[in-house]
Amino acid sequence: MTVFSAASPRTPRARAHVVPIVLGGAAALCAVALVAYLLWPTWGTGGASAPDKLPVSIGSTLFNLPTTAIRMKIQRHSGPQERIDLDFLYPSLEPPGAPKHVTADTVETAVQSIDRIFLSISAHHDALSPEQRTATIYPRYLDQATTMPEDGLTMRMFRAETPYGSEDFYSASSPALTARCTRDGATPGMCLSERRVGGADLTFRFPRSWLTQWRELAEAMDRLTAQLRGPKG
Repeated sequence: MTVFSAASPRTPRARAHVVPIVLGGAAALCAVALVAYLLWPTWGTGGASAPDKLPVSIGSTLFNLPTTAIRMKIQRHSGPQERIDLDFLYPSLEPPGAPKHVTADTVETAVQSIDRIFLSISAHHDALSPEQRTATIYPRYLDQATTMPEDGLTMRMFRAETPYGSEDFYSASSPALTARCTRDGATPGMCLSERRVGGADLTFRFPRSWLTQWRELAEAMDRLTAQLRGPKG
């Protein structure tokens, strides 16, 4: 009984020592957790995403090109390039999304009508300009007959024995448009329209059937050219 009475007075003092130890340990754990949170890496395991646009110099002319519009992965880098190939949805002119995966079972159903305009930009190295070809080369091969399939749009056929014998030439002045187009056959006819910007030539390719709305098409090509052109030096 005497031993029990002697031990009892020391219990509150023991508890008084335990409380600071517990509080100190809790504070230390909180400090460790805070340091670990601040130092924890914030990067993910995936690679950095590509920039939305790339500054590309073609023929010493600067263009700002949407990364996802560039068709060839090897061309998706900034800096000087000799040529670059792009495509844009039409009429929105937005870069297309990632291509859908096609299997042997879905390849036939995956074939759809063309819904985009294709564009190649290449250095011209002082070659004959598109305007010069239109004024001096094409007239040598054109048939004299002229038709106007759409309001304000003139069409002339190339003679059969010429290098462009399977094509027709379209032109308009307001808005300006010139295009060489293959004729519809086993595959739908396609057109190409060229223009020069600084040291580069731009070649647009699109279905011939789009010429039924040639004014909107010409304005879209003008707008796309202005959007892609970088700051003028």
